[in-house]
Amino acid sequence: MNICVFCSAADLHGVYTDAAREFAGLIGKRGHSLVWGGSDSGLMKVVADGVQEAGGRLIGISVEFLRNVARPNADEMIVTADLAERKAELLARADAVVVMVGGTGTLDEATEILELRKHGMHTKPVVILNTAGFYDGLQQQMARMEAEGFLPIPLDQLVTFADDGLQALELLGA
Repeated sequence: MNICVFCSAADLHGVYTDAAREFAGLIGKRGHSLVWGGSDSGLMKVVADGVQEAGGRLIGISVEFLRNVARPNADEMIVTADLAERKAELLARADAVVVMVGGTGTLDEATEILELRKHGMHTKPVVILNTAGFYDGLQQQMARMEAEGFLPIPLDQLVTFADDGLQALELLGA
């Protein structure tokens, strides 16, 4: 399975890097490929290292203005012209999507993927990995959106939340 992971390229606290390393190891050990933003820094690097060390394959989708931080030893690296093209390529290469901790870029990727799913533009499963309760507020907001009629499909058909990497893979059937 090609598992697309959206996450930060920032250097983060051990609570996030430890969980990311564990999740990445599971992806690689189970023979899956990582489809990710291609960066060789921060949490993106931690995940890529973990997948590669566990025998998984790396498919990076970088963007021209970040070419200088792209991972040099990915199995495959695609460089797109802009962020919109990058997101489209990430989704096209993925069988499933996992959203890990991140900032505005990660949130942008996640909301676009969910919006496309909501409108039936893809049926790939989307799991939000809620490491250390990072996305508790988002989960609460999405539950409110569902309760107040803002979502045309049930929340659990749009996205699921996982507390750890093992649960995320189980939700994906991986």
